[in-house]
Amino acid sequence: MKSQAIRYTILLAVIIILPFFFKNELSYYLAILSIAGIYAIAVIGLNLLMGYAGQISLGHAAFFAAGAYTSAILTTQFSISPLLSLVPAIMVSGVLAFLIGIPTLKLKEHYLAMATLGIGLIIHAILRANPFDITGGPGGIPNIPPLNFLGLVTDSDITQYYFIWALTFIIFILSNNLVNSRFGRALLAIHKSEVVTNVLGVNTYRCKLKIFVLSAVYAGFAGYLYAHSSPLFYVNPDDVCHFVFSIKLVTMVVVGGMHTMWGALLGAVSLAVLPELLRVLGSFSPSLNTADLEMALYGIILILVMIFTQ
Repeated sequence: MKSQAIRYTILLAVIIILPFFFKNELSYYLAILSIAGIYAIAVIGLNLLMGYAGQISLGHAAFFAAGAYTSAILTTQFSISPLLSLVPAIMVSGVLAFLIGIPTLKLKEHYLAMATLGIGLIIHAILRANPFDITGGPGGIPNIPPLNFLGLVTDSDITQYYFIWALTFIIFILSNNLVNSRFGRALLAIHKSEVVTNVLGVNTYRCKLKIFVLSAVYAGFAGYLYAHSSPLFYVNPDDVCHFVFSIKLVTMVVVGGMHTMWGALLGAVSLAVLPELLRVLGSFSPSLNTADLEMALYGIILILVMIFTQ
């Protein structure tokens, strides 16, 4: 417990002092780090599902998009405060996961992966189709207001950075406590052998459904934060619900190392920074398509990790 407290203290210290290292282009780097914190929340939730319960999801971007779009619609079209739109945003993500999880969690391994992939593609198509003329279609939803929490408005980069990472830090600690609880041990048992866990009297289906919904709530909360983040204050289907984004989240989980929350945090931050490094590389070679290179690197990383972790 003492060593864990020391690590938490070091992490908190890094979060606090990191902005002071970026004297030039502070706004640019803070925006990247804020996005990294948002991704970390989604990846921590996905790691609970994949790393601890052993359930593969290739459609988690759908839950991220559900949270982002719910809050974006409520705040821009119905003039609801961003603080009041939080509960509906995470509820929509959770209910969507519950409805999807009831049939799909009866599947296993690659069948479950393909089912969740299909759900993600369906949600992406719905958002682009602009049903009831509320999602903005391919153009998305602009002019989303910043967060306003008890008078604290995240309309500056430094305020947004500390607010997002404060939430990430709290969620990180709570998630670590969860995996060390009785429920967390049940998830690990399911990962090792679902049959044996059933024999021991654990309702594995109910546990899988609970963690599936919880991981979706994490993703929905992350999507909510993304929708209200600078510098864009904007969401569109290709940014928050594309198949590539789901793969990106899975890659973050795998790269950092499953079965550990610290790995989820590391994977999220490192791969959130990766596109910016590729853009720097692209500036030296204008003919280089950095988007294609990014996707190729995700694929290579996944392959290498799967080979060397067998």
